[in-house]
Parts: sequence; C-alpha cells; structure tokens
Amino acid sequence: MAAFDVEALLRPEIRRIDEYISGSSLEVLSRRLSLPEERIIKLDANENLYGPSPKVREALGGYRYYHIYPDSMQGRIREAIQGYLGVDKAHIVFGNGSDELIDLVMRLFVKPGDVVINCPPTFAMYSFYATLNGAEVVEVPRRADFSLDVEGVERAAKGMDSRPSLLFLASPNNPDGSVTPRDTILRLLRLPLVVVIDEAYAEFSGESVVDLVPEHPNLIVLRTFSKWAGLAGLRVGYGVFPLDIIKHLWRAKSPDNVNVAARIAVLATLSDLDYLRSNIQRIIAERERLYAELRKIDFLRPYPSRANFILCRVVGRDVWKLREALEREGVILRYYLDDPRLREFIRITVGRPEQMDALLAALRRLS
Repeated sequence: MAAFDVEALLRPEIRRIDEYISGSSLEVLSRRLSLPEERIIKLDANENLYGPSPKVREALGGYRYYHIYPDSMQGRIREAIQGYLGVDKAHIVFGNGSDELIDLVMRLFVKPGDVVINCPPTFAMYSFYATLNGAEVVEVPRRADFSLDVEGVERAAKGMDSRPSLLFLASPNNPDGSVTPRDTILRLLRLPLVVVIDEAYAEFSGESVVDLVPEHPNLIVLRTFSKWAGLAGLRVGYGVFPLDIIKHLWRAKSPDNVNVAARIAVLATLSDLDYLRSNIQRIIAERERLYAELRKIDFLRPYPSRANFILCRVVGRDVWKLREALEREGVILRYYLDDPRLREFIRITVGRPEQMDALLAALRRLS
C-alpha cells in the first residue's frame, strides 16, 4: 500500500512562507545564555519594560470566574475603550493581539491571487498573513531614510492588471519609528483599496488617525495593549473599522477570541491611565536621552524615532560579533541577519534608565 501523501493535500501557500519566530522569553534566554533571568536586559521585542498597571495584577488575582466563557460581543471592553479613543464602540472589535485582526482583515478581502501592497522594511506579519491567505504581495520599498514612497504606492495601486485590495502601513513604522503624516494617509485614502494603518506604537508618537475612520469607508486602524500598556503576554489588541466593514468582521471572528484574563486586564488598564501615561512619558524622555547618547558611539548611526525603540545602523563592525559580545553581558537586541535590507542594523527597545545605562556601558566598552 502506498504511503499517504500529506504534502499533496497542503495548500500551496504553506510551502511559500517561512516560520515566523518572535523574540524569546526570559526563561528561554536564561537557558541559552546560561545566565539568571535577572541578569538579562531584554531589549529585542519592543515590550514595555515598566510592565502593566499594578491594578492589572490585583484584578487578575481577584477574579473568580475563569471557568466561564467570555462575552462574545465584548460588551464591557468595547464600552470602556470608546471613551479612551473618542470613537463609538460600534466601530470597535477586539482581537487576540492585533496580529489576529491582520489575519481577519486578510480573510475578509483577499481571494487567492489578489494583491496586497506592503512597504518594507516594516512589520513582517503583513506579508506573512497575505501569503498565508493566498495573496500576491507587491512590495513598494521605503526610501533610504525609511520614508514612504507615496508615488510608488499610487503607481502600484493603479498600474497593475490585478488591482490591489489592501495596503498595510505601520505608523510609527517598525523597525525605524517614523510616522506617516496625516496628509499622506488622506491622500492614500483616495486610492481604490482599503488602507490599514497599524498604530501599535501610537501612544509614544502622540499621533493617530482613529478619528478619520467613521468618515472614510476604506480606512481601518489597528491598535494594541502590548506596548503602551505592558500587556504583551496577554495578547490583546483591537481595531477601529467603518461600519460597512465591521458587520462582516463579526461574522468572520471567532466568538471567544479574547480570553477572560485579557479582558480583565483591559478594564484595569483603562481605570489607571494616569499611571500608564506617566510611564509613557518616562519612556519618551528616555528615548530622547538614549538617541543622544547613541550618536556619541562611533560605530552606531541611530535614526530618530517616535516609538519605544531606536533603530541603528552599525558601521565598521561585524553585526554578528557585536551580537555575541552583547549577549555575553546579557544584553539582548533585535538583529536582522536574515534580511538583506537590514543586516547592518540593530533595533533597541527603550527601557528603564538603569537598563539603558547598562546597555550604553556595554556599547562603550566595545568602542
């Protein structure tokens, strides 16, 4: 009897994508580096190193109903977030991180063979989910300073036989932290496609286009609690959608996609905004200090950032050897050794002052 051929049944898109591996946990890093967790300065995943509000820990510990399924309509958290955003809850859906919402948007609009426009270097999950959903990814690379090639996007949207259905833009962009100007987004909204703005780092930039969503039927804005609120491990994000889109999203979404713990954390977070905004201001101040100090290190060329991280070009140094030297001291940064566009770059999460001091001391010893 012939062996059963599983490969023959797989969707062809699966063979075209690489496994996506994000930053390692402290436990994994501790084992790999043979260092205690408290010795590790983890600056590779843009996490908020101040952590969540103390009210989150208190609320999670005091909740009694983890054995009960959550509200599939996400009533309390949608009501709570509408005041924070200034947008009616009818436009809002929560997801298991904003990653899930990227995938759901693809499922709404992408048919096999459709086109999704991506503007690299940027967050890798846009092209990942586009490929997974059978789309052709058309890349409009950013300029050398990481600014958006607006004219290139317009040509891509208008000049191909298979017209694109989606354009994904991160603002601030990951990995460089640059913001796409509001006027540029308004210009792009005139294109015959859906524009998805990923505002994962908006709280650090002070800029948003959430308010434009109710007036523009082709604008989607994605947000997250991972960065500003310190809830990366609980996986909770949300999207702001035009009403004509969100009614279809409710059909495509899993009913219990946001777990009870994440919902409790959202409510506790939104009850302690003064505390969290104070931490955001600390991170912004530390970002500016770190940028000024990195400019003094002879082998680094940092880029200005509006997020909670700083991208640096490494000049005259082997990036792999730099990585090895820093990891021996327990300093973990983000590297792009498999990406030809970013092999000479490192990305640094902005943490607490004492963590940035330790990073700077390690970099200076290598100068």
